[in-house]
Amino acid sequence: MTDSAYMARALQLAAEGLYTTQPNPRVGCVIVKDGQIIGEGFHARAGQPHAEVHALQQAGAQAKGATSYVTLEPCAHYGRTPPCANALINAQVSRVVIAALDSNPLVAGKGQAMLEAVGISTTVGVLEAEAKALNTGFFRCMAGGLPYVRVKTAASLDGRTAMQSGESKWITGQDARRDVQKWRAQSGAIITGIGTVLADNPSLTVRPEDWTDWHYGEVVQPKRVVLDSHLRIPLDALILQTAGVIIVTNQDITHIKVQQLQAVGVEVWCFDSSSSAKINVLQVLKKLAEQGVNDVLVEAGAAVAGAFVEANLVDEWVLYFAPTLLGSEARPMFDWPIQTMAQQQKLQISDMRMIGKDLRVLATAR
Repeated sequence: MTDSAYMARALQLAAEGLYTTQPNPRVGCVIVKDGQIIGEGFHARAGQPHAEVHALQQAGAQAKGATSYVTLEPCAHYGRTPPCANALINAQVSRVVIAALDSNPLVAGKGQAMLEAVGISTTVGVLEAEAKALNTGFFRCMAGGLPYVRVKTAASLDGRTAMQSGESKWITGQDARRDVQKWRAQSGAIITGIGTVLADNPSLTVRPEDWTDWHYGEVVQPKRVVLDSHLRIPLDALILQTAGVIIVTNQDITHIKVQQLQAVGVEVWCFDSSSSAKINVLQVLKKLAEQGVNDVLVEAGAAVAGAFVEANLVDEWVLYFAPTLLGSEARPMFDWPIQTMAQQQKLQISDMRMIGKDLRVLATAR
């Protein structure tokens, strides 16, 4: 087998942590000796052993003189766990093949340098694009950028997401709603608007009981972020019944509602008490990045979704279309008033498939 074939296996392993590793990256490792895989592992959760450690434990003494294939540069610093570069050195592997160097400033080539310094040869860049695609948000945030933003919408074939009254349950079927659980589970935060909370009273949690093939152990619930400029959220809203909720408002920090929300464990971000303008979604993303959120899912109505589109902050669209028509009076997918064809935002479709009776389209900006 070739380096690419072994790295492909390491990437398969890394994907096992897709729904559980945040805020850490998804990493897989394969150890090979004499053409045979002698150890495999992946990183499952923050605070638990990294992929290399699992693979080395499986390989045992056979790891001496072997080749290690790892999807992300072995860490070179002490965090919740010891450096993986040291573990590989202590195991006396002879070669390490790395898909992508780590953009974390605490690593950023230092892991590779540690290995080279003791005579372990390294190869970098095998299936690099695939490895980075598995951790797009992580690479972006570690490079000082914003989280990777997906906007999810469920619409009729004529692009409508709710009736004029706000009624929207349910446009898409149960299979599509179950599929959304997977997007939630791989996100560090879900952003919605107060309009959605008032209309639908959602919890926006990951619910394994709704996911028939969930086998990943304890759920890592994403943060739930509600954009509520005038603090209209009811204190008995379903979303407030679980931990990890952030309310973003333009009201002053001394507002009585702020104090009431904080009293029940809700985190409140007050951005601009001098203005009643819409909440700055870019500012929200920057603060989430500071808190270690790499991937964001926007599950909201036309106003909030449109704000992200208008600000050019959407990296990927997850669009579910139900085989139904809701008519011209129903609400659109985005509040985004453009006037000319020159203003249109062209997309590149990356995937299109049926989810039950509904069509799911994944698209990115060209």
